[in-house]
Amino acid sequence: MHRCLIAANWKMFPPPEGWDAMDSPYRATNEVDVMVFSPFVYLKTCVAAGLRTGAQCGHPEPTGAHTGCVSMAMIASTGCEAVLCGHSERRRDQGETDEFVAAQAKAALTLGLFPIVCIGETASERSSGKAHEVIERQLRIIIDHLGPSPFANRKSQIAIAYEPVWAISGGDLTKPAAKASDAQEMHAFIRSLLPESVRDDMRILYGGSMKADNAKELLSQPDIDGGLVGGASLKPEEFRAIVKFAEQMANG
Repeated sequence: MHRCLIAANWKMFPPPEGWDAMDSPYRATNEVDVMVFSPFVYLKTCVAAGLRTGAQCGHPEPTGAHTGCVSMAMIASTGCEAVLCGHSERRRDQGETDEFVAAQAKAALTLGLFPIVCIGETASERSSGKAHEVIERQLRIIIDHLGPSPFANRKSQIAIAYEPVWAISGGDLTKPAAKASDAQEMHAFIRSLLPESVRDDMRILYGGSMKADNAKELLSQPDIDGGLVGGASLKPEEFRAIVKFAEQMANG
């Protein structure tokens, strides 16, 4: 069984009240890895508070005329240990392509950062029966671009986050949540595409609106190794409940 990873994506919001308390739910536990992906301006603050911290995106070039961007090298200099690559909102709003996401992941690995690479299908892609085709295309580009090095041993240097874009609320409560069985089916498919050397060890997180009321069922699935939590991560007690469910899974 993989050690569960629960990642809090605070998006473009300030840290929740009490985020840095000693009993904060944003701190790792004995059984569960917890990471916080904060806006850039809070990265050093989160690192200084002792949280396992990551950035929400990063440019693959070390320097250059890329106004408004922050390089992976700059992120690493803050003391962060991780970075999100290709979140669905970045793909949608900033036009990040599969190739750009792959370049992000490669740059992150080069600098010793832990990339969580996000992949997922839209509602139209799913309804047209192309979900598996889209996921395979996205993942193949990542694997081909990175080459064999990150997959050369059983200790995986990256994680995958499956984001069914059609299930991400983004504040829209009318969007349907994904069924745990549907999420498990896609996670198993993703795992089948991974290089054999890391297939059993790479963590695949669920990023489709994990909340306190569905976390237990999702985390009990055999191929779901944690969650990339958005809106619920801004509510400390709800996030605490998700981490508690992960602890329960770890303790059997």
